[in-house]
Amino acid sequence: MAQDNQVVIVGNLTRDPELRYTPNGAALVKFGVAVSRRVKDDATGQWKDAETSFFDVTAWRSLAENVAETLTQGSRVVVVGRLRTNSWETPEGERRSKVEIEAEEVGPSLKWATAKIEKQGRAPGAGDFAAGVSVGVGGPQEETPLDA
Repeated sequence: MAQDNQVVIVGNLTRDPELRYTPNGAALVKFGVAVSRRVKDDATGQWKDAETSFFDVTAWRSLAENVAETLTQGSRVVVVGRLRTNSWETPEGERRSKVEIEAEEVGPSLKWATAKIEKQGRAPGAGDFAAGVSVGVGGPQEETPLDA
């Protein structure tokens, strides 16, 4: 998978995915991901969150539908995609731009969760299989769904 630019982030959804459809019927989902670095405080020896970066993510077609069906605010995810600059002009004539991630792959992080994959049938003309994911979190004693 050689590309001009590729980015991988691991973080938590800042809001529920927003699923829409284009006039041509293509599914489009938008969601936010917060990524925080963990650092050890030398004074206390405790781990704490350092600065947080926020990313807007867009996904298309079956990936968009699977993200909207599977993930909710707070879900920990791994996103693989490419950086894309979105530019527009405000009604006042000012030029604005924002860097987003256009996702190629999105999945639940399994660092603190478990997932059960449910393969879905191949859609006509689709290049790959769609998959539904059931995700739970918790230690060995208990499993709690992320959306509970």
